[in-house]
Amino acid sequence: MDTLEGSTILVVDDDHDIVNAISRLLEMEGFKTVKAYDGFEALDCLMQNEIQLILIDIMMPKLDGLSAMMRIREKKNIPIIVLSAKSEDSDKILGLSMGADDYITKPYNPMELTARVRSNLRRYLMLGSAGTAQTQDSNVLKNGGLSLDRNARQFYADGEPVKLTATEYKIAELLMENAGRVFSAEEIYSKVWNETSYSVENTVMVHIRHIREKIEIDPGNPRYLKVVWGIGYKIEKIPGG
Repeated sequence: MDTLEGSTILVVDDDHDIVNAISRLLEMEGFKTVKAYDGFEALDCLMQNEIQLILIDIMMPKLDGLSAMMRIREKKNIPIIVLSAKSEDSDKILGLSMGADDYITKPYNPMELTARVRSNLRRYLMLGSAGTAQTQDSNVLKNGGLSLDRNARQFYADGEPVKLTATEYKIAELLMENAGRVFSAEEIYSKVWNETSYSVENTVMVHIRHIREKIEIDPGNPRYLKVVWGIGYKIEKIPGG
């Protein structure tokens, strides 16, 4: 049995037909669904249910999807996939910048939607229940002032816990365990998302920027998370780190 089956997904869109269609699709795949039709209803559903992933539209009445995402991200790191009719790169970058893990444009391909849901769920559930105590063993990766505790699923910068989303954590783990190695955006995407990469530079770039803002004292002049122009990204290997 697929370990993802039984996960509860919150579907949020002001179009009732879209919510019903997506819910039926996901339920056929073995998921449970909760329905909401605006941002405020989505926030209420999150308080009343144990949700593992959110599919959310942007343009909605009362409280739009972007504003709802900002509120959700203040307290929860569960995967959020934006489902929007806006298909421009600038719209995708904005959605990712506001806290989305992934972005799917309407009209959606049902197979792609379920594949993205599974990919994001698998990445999130692989993190398990995040612990709070830092442990000292071979599962702690250290580099300079950065450390990643794989047992607790926690990232630290200068001893302070850093709140990363599931996607950000997997990118940080990949770069930490290969400190000094440069990964292209395509490599990062294929290893973290477990999907074939295609035009993924913007998606990866936004996640990298989020991580940098969280772990660097001066994100504009990073010590650790570097861009190697024209090639990709790396975490600088600190001597003795």
